Amino acid sequence: MSNHLDLLPPLVEKGRFGDLLESNETISTSMSPHGNSLAVFMTPHRIVVNPKDQSATYDEPMYFASYDVAPSSERRLFITDTAIIFNFLQNMLKSSKGREPSWLQSPDATALIRQRAIEYVNHTKECWIHASQPMDRPEGPLQFSSDHYRILYSCFSLFVLLYIPESEYEKAPVGEELMEWLNIHFIEPSTEEGDQLSSLDVPWEDESFWPYLTRAILRGLTKASIFFLNTLLRHPSQELQDLIPILIPLVETQPRLRNYKAERDFAYASRRWSDKVKALRVEMDRVPENLRFDDHENWWDSLSDIVGILEGRGEVIQRVAEELGADWKEVCCTWGVFVDTRFRREDLPEVVAEVIEQMPPDPTNMEDMFHSALFSDQPEQALRYAAQFDPWLAAHLADLMEALGLLEAEVNTESELSKRDEYVLSYADYLHSDPTLWRIIVPYMYSCDEIGKERGDSLLMRVPLRYQNSDPSEGSGPVNSIAKTVKEISSLCLEHQREYVRRAVCKVAAQLLARQKDYGLAVTYHISAEDWPGLGRVIDRVLDEYIQNGPAAFASHAAKFIHSLQELPSRTNTEGIFAHRLTFAVRYAQIHRLRAEGESHAAVSEIITLLREEVAPKSWWAVLLCDTVDLLQHGPVSLFSSSDVVLLLSRLEEIHIRTLQGCGDDYLNVLLRTINGGSEKDALDRLKTVRFALAKYFARCTIAGNNNDTSTILSQ
Repeated sequence: MSNHLDLLPPLVEKGRFGDLLESNETISTSMSPHGNSLAVFMTPHRIVVNPKDQSATYDEPMYFASYDVAPSSERRLFITDTAIIFNFLQNMLKSSKGREPSWLQSPDATALIRQRAIEYVNHTKECWIHASQPMDRPEGPLQFSSDHYRILYSCFSLFVLLYIPESEYEKAPVGEELMEWLNIHFIEPSTEEGDQLSSLDVPWEDESFWPYLTRAILRGLTKASIFFLNTLLRHPSQELQDLIPILIPLVETQPRLRNYKAERDFAYASRRWSDKVKALRVEMDRVPENLRFDDHENWWDSLSDIVGILEGRGEVIQRVAEELGADWKEVCCTWGVFVDTRFRREDLPEVVAEVIEQMPPDPTNMEDMFHSALFSDQPEQALRYAAQFDPWLAAHLADLMEALGLLEAEVNTESELSKRDEYVLSYADYLHSDPTLWRIIVPYMYSCDEIGKERGDSLLMRVPLRYQNSDPSEGSGPVNSIAKTVKEISSLCLEHQREYVRRAVCKVAAQLLARQKDYGLAVTYHISAEDWPGLGRVIDRVLDEYIQNGPAAFASHAAKFIHSLQELPSRTNTEGIFAHRLTFAVRYAQIHRLRAEGESHAAVSEIITLLREEVAPKSWWAVLLCDTVDLLQHGPVSLFSSSDVVLLLSRLEEIHIRTLQGCGDDYLNVLLRTINGGSEKDALDRLKTVRFALAKYFARCTIAGNNNDTSTILSQ
């Protein structure tokens, strides 16, 4: 992360901050809770309050700045794909916690870690190749050049080579692997130079011939070396022509470890081969001094350098490398091929220390400094260079290094973070420059200790839940976009065991949806969050729909609660109160649906049940009684049984008596709200219609000859 930000135009010129303070102004900042950015603005240095002046305002420009440039499209793809590898590794490390503590140091664990590391290497290689392709890019130029990804590729592959070798190869000679790495990532000599020389009739007359051939020998490029050695069979010097047939088989048959089943056999073959090289040196020394020249140069000296390389003479290799413009890496990689064929990983730091005294790495080149740190077995120093180059590289290397036990376990007393967590959270901060990457950022944060987990919690609770228009062909709308986001957040919380965060997000989503009158989903989220007071508020809002917009609007909203009611477990404590109210809302909406569909008997049955079992709150009794008026007046005489009528009369009488006793607000509150500006007297007058309807219904039953029902009612 940068330690300074440049604002254009500047708020204050360089060196003029004192003038700013003298004018009673200073620069203030405020971090964004949403992303890795901040607001920069001017504020008074000292606030002077003038009670007589209430109209003063402070109008200054505000700058919005970000610590990092948000990843572009190709960078986002790279980040997303490598995050999958990171998550695989974290899942493996989580599963290891149930094993023996020593399992992480076992060959099986190392093999799994190596597999993930190789996936990183392969992916950086693919990105390098893709970025190198000459193609039209509609999205504009690449944010990171192909060379940037090439460096990631070279650095990560070197780390794997040195620190995660294949099983049973940890103690094997490493020279050939280092040379292969060097030839892949730093191609010398160039193909173009070889093509140019091969087109010449007498290539040895070209000034680049011997340097090219020497570099090819030094790099172990057998085919190119043999090709140009064969051209020397036509050289005018007979002495040189006599030496080349001896040299060519030596170059062709240099022992390679991969061709031997046992290291002992490789060592024996190397000694025999070295004896043949010594024999060639004897033959060369026999060439008279005056015959070691041709018309252009001293061919013997050039050939002697090549033989000196084959002999494994370190001083010759280092001198030749410098003359060819090679660097310390080439000398170190060559060391294990020619100087010490049994050269192992633990031998590398000692050799590097000697070489870089004469050929130091380039301090202005982060790639070169990173390589020198790894060659010197200084992984923590390599991480510091990696962080300067790309936070992605530092974070993922640190993650692997900790798993391999390469980092110190101590926590920084100031930051309260381990080295691994410092680099991972720094990378997460970089990703936060684009808040839409929260799905990727959070697993990185949750992979750290408590500080990282707290930051992940904070990020998830600030993920915007807003309506977004979706593709109609997908059948998703604004509400679905919120549900999708909440589902993704919940999935992350469940995976990382952050239950209280999941509940908090569900609670916020429920409140937002309730404001948009999507009461069904709001209830679902309140239940999921176990936010029972919030659930009660949503139910109240839906019941208010009845009062404000009528039965149809109410029934439409409350009908969406059915699934939530089925999923709500039975409660006997405080939550049970809200479950009771939800049950009432759903069943009351069912009554209006049944009435609209002409199912009067079913509607009456529901009304009676709500009143008899006291599912309906007492404040709604009056409304339910008023709902029966039309059914009593126009329904068939068999619609209400005698016990139903008795119940209605009983509830009606309770309301009347309790109102006279001063408890009218408990019974008439909802009915009064349906009567604009009405009083308790108006509400009681409205209930008189219920009493009249019951009387008429009784009379109809009498006329119809329902004597049994009539006598039952009279006796009661």
